[in-house]
Amino acid sequence: MAVRVIPLVDQRTAALSAAVPRLCASPTGHLLDQLGRPLRDLRISVTDRCNFRCQYCMPKEVFDKDYTYLPHSALLSFEEITRLARIFLAHGVHKIRLTGGEPLLRKNLEALVAQLAALRTAEGLAPDVTLTTNASLLARKARALKDAGLNRLTVSLDALDDAVFRRMNDVDFAVTDVLKGIETAQAVGFERIKVNMVVQRGTNDDQILPMARFFRGTGVTLRFIEYMDVGATNGWCMDEVLPSSQVRERLQAEFPLVALAPGSTGETAARWGHANALGEYDPALGEVGFISSVTEAFCHDCNRARLSTEGKLYLCLFASQGWDLRSLLRAGASDAELAGAIAPMWQQRSDQYSQLRSSLPPSSASPGKRIEMSYIGG
Repeated sequence: MAVRVIPLVDQRTAALSAAVPRLCASPTGHLLDQLGRPLRDLRISVTDRCNFRCQYCMPKEVFDKDYTYLPHSALLSFEEITRLARIFLAHGVHKIRLTGGEPLLRKNLEALVAQLAALRTAEGLAPDVTLTTNASLLARKARALKDAGLNRLTVSLDALDDAVFRRMNDVDFAVTDVLKGIETAQAVGFERIKVNMVVQRGTNDDQILPMARFFRGTGVTLRFIEYMDVGATNGWCMDEVLPSSQVRERLQAEFPLVALAPGSTGETAARWGHANALGEYDPALGEVGFISSVTEAFCHDCNRARLSTEGKLYLCLFASQGWDLRSLLRAGASDAELAGAIAPMWQQRSDQYSQLRSSLPPSSASPGKRIEMSYIGG
């Protein structure tokens, strides 16, 4: 029996100083990193707290009743988040995703959504403002979020069987309450909802087909995510990874699928549509997606940056350090200075951890060096 080792490492304080260049060029909306990847997607963690204790993200062994969360004074205010988001949009960002922890635990989050929805991209367009949630509070918040201007929702749901789901969230939360949140979101007008299922071999892989049957034809896109080696506390091992290719084989044994073109550059999921009797994609039946960051890395066109809840900028989900933007904000830096400090961070970026994972020596992949997903968002 494999032994799960969970190092007690707190990487939240690890940060690089953000330097302001002597000459700050105006943003052009066309930043490129060392591999020619543009900056298009900003993921913002609004809280490091969550009311679930999923083993792959915030296991109880570490995030127990004695765990010390960040004090409220350390968190970026909504005004600080909006100010930074405005600068990132000027640098080329088109999509803003609010994450956590569980973002709906942040009080009055709809006020932040409204502020972000009022911003404009470098091209003068409204940004795509999205949210990832476990949906535990979605039924009561869906209307306010929709009215505030939220465009899309992604719901994390790892099983349809109630016993399996309660075991995975480890707080005895019922799957019916998540489904009620999704149903309420559709009722208030959300038309683009995705459900993310993290698949762990031997834990919930028996839920693949039930999940696909349930969401097929509902207007909700189901996506299967390979269990990833994110952070330092989830005790990840390759034996628990079920490759997307095998997930797809299980689905195709029951549902004919046809490959679909990517919806946008840098999209993380490979899209497959449910086919009709003629073998053609049927939009009424919907589609599924496969996020394969372990077996089919997509680093080559990754265009995502991540802002932690206390204002540190990370350029890779598997990063060990970020740049401290909060200190610049609170020291009185101008927008031009903030934009000037952010630009070289992206321009010097060369991260491609997932693509290099198999060739890295064990010391380079040490779980103690990476930041937690619950801190910077997925």
